[in-house]
Amino acid sequence: MDFDQLNLMTVGQLREVAEGIEGLTGYTQMRKQQLLEQICRHLDIEMREHHDIVGIDKGAIKRQIRELKHRRDAALEVRDHDELRRVRRHIHRLKRQIRRATV
Repeated sequence: MDFDQLNLMTVGQLREVAEGIEGLTGYTQMRKQQLLEQICRHLDIEMREHHDIVGIDKGAIKRQIRELKHRRDAALEVRDHDELRRVRRHIHRLKRQIRRATV
């Protein structure tokens, strides 16, 4: 059983799982997030979902985004709306590129 399977379960199903775990008490009063944390802690399941980036250099794109954010701030100061729009769209495209490469 992994975090993804647990996360898809309802609170009732999680309580059934918690019932079978020794040392876990108070699960009938817990909300889903609390229940997930406790079950993962008792079963030594890592809660964080890992995403892999495939086919791109994420570090280079992040550096480019940081540089564009400086240009965005400069465009805001001088109220250059055309440049501001171009820079924001470029940042948006780069972020979408990272999201698309996420597996």
